[in-house]
Amino acid sequence: QMQLLESGGRLVQAGGSLKLSCVVSGRSLIAYTIGWFRQTPGKDREFVAAKLWRGGSSYYAESVEDRFFASRDDDKFTAYLEMNSVKPEDTAVYYCAARPEYNLGTYYRSSDYLYWGRGTQVTVSL
Repeated sequence: QMQLLESGGRLVQAGGSLKLSCVVSGRSLIAYTIGWFRQTPGKDREFVAAKLWRGGSSYYAESVEDRFFASRDDDKFTAYLEMNSVKPEDTAVYYCAARPEYNLGTYYRSSDYLYWGRGTQVTVSL
């Protein structure tokens, strides 16, 4: 079983930056994609970014491309989401999740992820 714990969410002004962390325990990150999703009240969970283990590729939602950057340090069992030039519409609860890359499925579909953190709140003010 894998446990994930997000941290780093806070109140930040529009245009500012912050970095979320996702600490993983219980299992190695090898062969797992780490995804980042966000959710606001009344809406479905939305794909934000993914960092693959195989090849190290990163993928981003169009709304955050060139502003957000996903990274991972498997030796430290930690993944990161660096958020720059944040906007009020980035306000949400952010979740990290893990999916085994040997499974069928895709990095942007939340239902393909097996393990989830509890989320961290990011609030962007004007």
